[in-house]
Amino acid sequence: MAASSPLFRPLRVRSLVLANRIVMSPMTRSYSIDGVPGEDVAAYYRRRAAGGTGLIVTEGVAIDHPTAVDNPRVPRMHGAEAIAGWRRVVDEVHDAGGRIVPQLWHVGPLWGAMSAVDPALKPMRPSGSWGTLGITSYPEDYVAWATRPTEAMTEQDIADVIAAYARAAAAAAEAGFDGIALHGGHGYLLDSFLWEGTNTRTDAWGGDLERRTRFPAAVVAAIRAEIGDDLPIVFRFSQHKQQNYTARIAETPDELKVILGALVEAGVDILDASIRRFDTPAFEGSDLSLAGWAKQLTGVTTMAVGSVGIGKSLRESRISGSAPIDDNVHEVERRIDSGEFDLIAVGRLHLADPALATTLRSGGPLPEFDRAIHEASLT
Repeated sequence: MAASSPLFRPLRVRSLVLANRIVMSPMTRSYSIDGVPGEDVAAYYRRRAAGGTGLIVTEGVAIDHPTAVDNPRVPRMHGAEAIAGWRRVVDEVHDAGGRIVPQLWHVGPLWGAMSAVDPALKPMRPSGSWGTLGITSYPEDYVAWATRPTEAMTEQDIADVIAAYARAAAAAAEAGFDGIALHGGHGYLLDSFLWEGTNTRTDAWGGDLERRTRFPAAVVAAIRAEIGDDLPIVFRFSQHKQQNYTARIAETPDELKVILGALVEAGVDILDASIRRFDTPAFEGSDLSLAGWAKQLTGVTTMAVGSVGIGKSLRESRISGSAPIDDNVHEVERRIDSGEFDLIAVGRLHLADPALATTLRSGGPLPEFDRAIHEASLT
């Protein structure tokens, strides 16, 4: 692959300057003991920066809220030790020439999916519902437990979570991160307000699509007010949910425009369209991907993700245990060159080859992802 490839064009978004369009996608690791990222975490991210990756989006990071994340080994963005750990991560990445943003995370209705939880703690659910059950990879015992209704979020709950996101963003900026990313997909808290399967509220935070968008937009606006104008905000969104892989938040481009337009107006700079394969058409009658529609509808920078270089989606590869190589990078190049989207996020191949960007630039063969080796070690 020639260095003249569209993958290696620079890009600037606010103060964030990227040497190329290759992004390391967020992947949960559970290697941060008591939520504090250690030297091994810093070394893990440094290797990808040294390998030439333009932007690193960290694994999901818990905001300062009691039910943000249920796994104590998932890193958090609060507390002196954790912030010091993240500062070390940022310094290592910057020293290697990379750029990095944290993906702030609240699991919302999916509280309890990763580990046992305190039953006295209230999961944050817009309407008390886990979601409309469909095709899911969760085990039956968890689904049976999680689908029991709980109390809906109160106005105080909503205010508390918005404030927690803002505090986490301020802490990330203090640690030296190059921007802020938000996980607003897959059925987690921000996404659960967008989805009718979890949001049946009839107040200002639910009802029609415009009102269902108010909570994630309010979180974005609070973060923008906290961090100022320099740092970009990245927002991951999706149609599918982990409660139901066939769920959708928008049935038409016009509906998607309502959602994304509100997020951009609130302060989002990069829309991260999460799908299982980056080139899957989002709506009938067009071959545009979800990232392509996001670009067309809003005009902002967009990022695609999903099975780059791999012949099966993550869910499919976990079921079968194998993930054959699919040399679809040329299709990524074509779509970036045409202006369909601007960035491509790659997850599993960054586990198989920390120097993936250098490998692509030099024309080397795509690495083969072996789940038993690479996902287990997460080195």
